[in-house]
Amino acid sequence: MKGIFITLEGADGSGKSSFAKGIAKELAELGILYTMTREPGGTEIGEQIRDILLDNDHEEMGFRAEALLYAASRAQHVKEVIRPALEAGHVVLCERYILSSIAYQGYGRRLGEEKILQINDFATDGLMPDLTLFFSVDPRHTLARKAGAPDRLEEEGAGFHGRVYEGYMQAVQRYPGKVVIIDATKPEEEVFRAGREALLRHLRGE
Repeated sequence: MKGIFITLEGADGSGKSSFAKGIAKELAELGILYTMTREPGGTEIGEQIRDILLDNDHEEMGFRAEALLYAASRAQHVKEVIRPALEAGHVVLCERYILSSIAYQGYGRRLGEEKILQINDFATDGLMPDLTLFFSVDPRHTLARKAGAPDRLEEEGAGFHGRVYEGYMQAVQRYPGKVVIIDATKPEEEVFRAGREALLRHLRGE
């Protein structure tokens, strides 16, 4: 049986990781086979690329190099983790995928949506999610409440993160019927409930 590919998208601090942990527990209780993963990373090679991408010392990194590194990590991720899990019939839950690259590199870095789609289509051999849950909240607000030291992208200014949010809003319109928008400004339990209902509806084929 072919698996189902579900991605979780949204700005840093929007609640993706909290939702992922909670829904993984529920899927396990329901006896549903699942694979939980994230980007950039998800593989040994991908995690090494992640360290390069988010290292604050890499101020000299060009925007095109950044976009290509994200795509390279994704190519390995699809080959090594996502496709095998789907072929095994798993529900694959992935934090971030191509919509993140459209938002951050296409709009945030102003490289353009079409160029980002081209390199990622090559990297993934055209693999797209069956469903995306987009946790919608302005990153200029969520970053202010994140714990820990900011990484290289989180350190970018309000203008950059404003473009990222606009990029997300443009990108979700590209895939009508494939993206469910979750209002991540609401209390955490409401956010989880909305995401859970959307995900389970999809698994039931509704």
